[in-house]
Amino acid sequence: MATSVSLESLNEARKQTDSLFALLPPENLYARPIDVRHRVIFYMGHLENFDWLQLERKVAGQESFHAAFDQLFEAGIDPPLGQLPRDAPQDWPEVSAVREYVGRIREKVDADWESLPAERRQMVLEHRHMHAETFSYMLHNLPHEAKLAIPREATPPSSAYEQEWISIPAGRATLGLDHGNGFGWDNEFSSTAVDVPTFRIQKYKVSNGDFLEFMTATGAAAPHFWRQVRGAWHFRGMFEMIPLPLDWPVWVTQAQASAYAAFRGAHLPTEAQYHRAAFGRPDGAEAAALAGGNSDYRRWNPEPVTARPETASPFGVAQLNGNGWEWTQTPFAPLPGFQPAGYYPAYSANFFDNQHYVIKGASPRTAAALHRRSLRNWFRGEYPYLYAGFRLVENGRA
Repeated sequence: MATSVSLESLNEARKQTDSLFALLPPENLYARPIDVRHRVIFYMGHLENFDWLQLERKVAGQESFHAAFDQLFEAGIDPPLGQLPRDAPQDWPEVSAVREYVGRIREKVDADWESLPAERRQMVLEHRHMHAETFSYMLHNLPHEAKLAIPREATPPSSAYEQEWISIPAGRATLGLDHGNGFGWDNEFSSTAVDVPTFRIQKYKVSNGDFLEFMTATGAAAPHFWRQVRGAWHFRGMFEMIPLPLDWPVWVTQAQASAYAAFRGAHLPTEAQYHRAAFGRPDGAEAAALAGGNSDYRRWNPEPVTARPETASPFGVAQLNGNGWEWTQTPFAPLPGFQPAGYYPAYSANFFDNQHYVIKGASPRTAAALHRRSLRNWFRGEYPYLYAGFRLVENGRA
């Protein structure tokens, strides 16, 4: 299956990332919203740097026009716990210089776009969309007053519901994809069939209300996105505090999700169980894809766990592709036949360390271009910043 991506698609992705930088006054572009990540100014240069490196230098053989910036903006960071970066704002270039660097790269990439390999074009498009999401949750951590105001987002009405358990019969789950069947990052190859025994899975994601019960019973710490205001719990949205909506999905770390699961006498799904619940069908076949729910930049915030019932999986499991990524218990590891991509050899291999876990699905800020069923995302189990929730699984009960 051929991969094709238009310059228009790249420009739409650029609009998303440009709009995020535009949320900050210039002086706040030197802020570090998350202490284990680079300052904002890095990401302004990094997105174009990646396009330049992957398209113009590696493919077209272009000589660098700013070698110092190429080196400065090339690599992100994922420091071990307890180790923080030590750079200061004055260590970074002026915003005007970075914008000039960005402009020159875009001009060259646009001129060469149609002549560049389709796989590389898809890669830089998806890389930008991935950063649009990670940069969103970075900005989420800045104080509200550090960002420029946007119109208030309507809060969907709450609705009463009862959690249900859905029985998933034994069957086969297909992880990954085969070479020649479309674009994929190196960790998506090769296609792997897994036999999954019968299990039960919660229809809805675990909600804020569910997690609040767990906190009250155990004294567990609050999720990163919660704050107490005058004794009442609130959700810390991107632009304002909201009285905690009890029927929104809770966004937590994998460690918090695992602790909640143990409290309830259940566990998180494996990657294969997620695939079986998401793409399995009662007739024994597998669905090709899931409809996107609260995703593709539709909202900044979650919505009720019962929203968009039309996007449920063939087995009736709700919101497996939107309203928050979903943690699994599966450590991020290579599929059989894994080979590092020659053009980006460190993309996955550096994270096969039993400290990162597979997450599946999509959040409100996940682009539709990333809704591929084989996509495998991953984060450290203690990483609190991303838009990720979970649901519970019980084994062996039809």
